Amino acid sequence: MRLTFAAFIMVWAVDKVVAPAHAQKVFSTYYFTQLTSDPMTAIGFVQIAIILAFAAGFLRFWSYGAMLVMHAVSTLSTYDKLISPWEAGPRGLLFWAAVPTLGAILALFLLRDRDNLLSVDAARLR
Repeated sequence: MRLTFAAFIMVWAVDKVVAPAHAQKVFSTYYFTQLTSDPMTAIGFVQIAIILAFAAGFLRFWSYGAMLVMHAVSTLSTYDKLISPWEAGPRGLLFWAAVPTLGAILALFLLRDRDNLLSVDAARLR
């Protein structure tokens, strides 16, 4: 679950680096702020570093917590689409995919000490 969640979120982080104009449009629509491409790219690189730490099971409290916060903010920023998914047209239902994903990252955070498969932290403790 950790690796598939990392892949799911990585797409959005890489988008900030390779297509900052698209990420700027997303930010202005859902986060009510406008950023230029340089800060957007920097955010993307920071997110990529956090995602890689998370995928490796490194600094689990911090990396899993950061992932939980990032995805919670992302999901909650689309609350209007979640409340009325049919008003956004057929694509509005796709926003609901973020809800079970949020549940998955919450479960991963709560069970992070038991998540030992391919985990740097778990290997260090052995």
